[in-house]
Amino acid sequence: PRSDCIAAEELCLSDAACNATYRALENCALAQTRLPALDRGGRLRCLRAELGLGNSSLLHCKCQRRMRRQELCLRIFWTVHSSVTDGYFNLETSPYENPANEEHWKTDYSKLAALVSGKDCSQLAGDATNPCLIATHVCNLSKKCVRLRTDYASTCTKGVGSEDACDRRRCHRGLRNFFEKVPEEFTKRILFCPCQDELCGERRRKTIVPDCSFQANTKPNCLWLLDSCLEDHICKSRLADFQQNCQPADMSPDGCSQHNHAACLQAYMGMIGTPMTPNYVSNSSVEVSLWCTCESSGNQKEKCDQILGMFESNKCL
Repeated sequence: PRSDCIAAEELCLSDAACNATYRALENCALAQTRLPALDRGGRLRCLRAELGLGNSSLLHCKCQRRMRRQELCLRIFWTVHSSVTDGYFNLETSPYENPANEEHWKTDYSKLAALVSGKDCSQLAGDATNPCLIATHVCNLSKKCVRLRTDYASTCTKGVGSEDACDRRRCHRGLRNFFEKVPEEFTKRILFCPCQDELCGERRRKTIVPDCSFQANTKPNCLWLLDSCLEDHICKSRLADFQQNCQPADMSPDGCSQHNHAACLQAYMGMIGTPMTPNYVSNSSVEVSLWCTCESSGNQKEKCDQILGMFESNKCL
């Protein structure tokens, strides 16, 4: 089995040769964040250091999606893979292991309605056909789900609609807390509830309090959004996971090159609460997008369109 990166780092630091190589890689990772950018010689030295790890467990380590000390694990992963910098198509190595499987992700909303009405018939009061409302009531049956949902809702609605802008960073942290700490059986039902009408669709679209977490007065360029993401270990990791698990393929029955649609939905959920938070764009469809534009992208328009296209016109997603 793959070792996790924290254990692999401890093992490496106890070996003199591995320790020296790893320290060189730490310098490479640091150099990626500074100007001027590494020259060709510097990039080659870093690549050689990465290859110099040979059979060390560090080279093949991964992180768990909901592990404690996740940020430390991801920092170690990207130290080892510091040559991966571009942010699109080169970020195909997800730091995470064990993606979701299809069976585990299927939800029967009619059974959920029966579960909720069995607890308290008055809760649904004529709304038994609204899957998003049903999913919310099921969340209310779990102390952790209702507590963390209330936490992010209250953080994300502070300042919305007033002259004081909401604290997006705190809102994103609250959303990540909810989607990481509440079991997926609750979170996926709330985020991916199937709607037949706009009332249900509006509830689904507003799940992440988009006025604070998603949209702003102006749309930034998507490449700026990407740069913000690549500067953050969590966002960079979620983007790599999303690109790996949501890579579209025309010949695949589910549209996914990995043949695992559930893993793609799980990876999409991981993007929420990062600088590249996606959301539904209307109350009447399941189309999603990022809050950004590719206007004024100059000679990087194609790269910008590809990034936006991963969300807007992705057959797998």
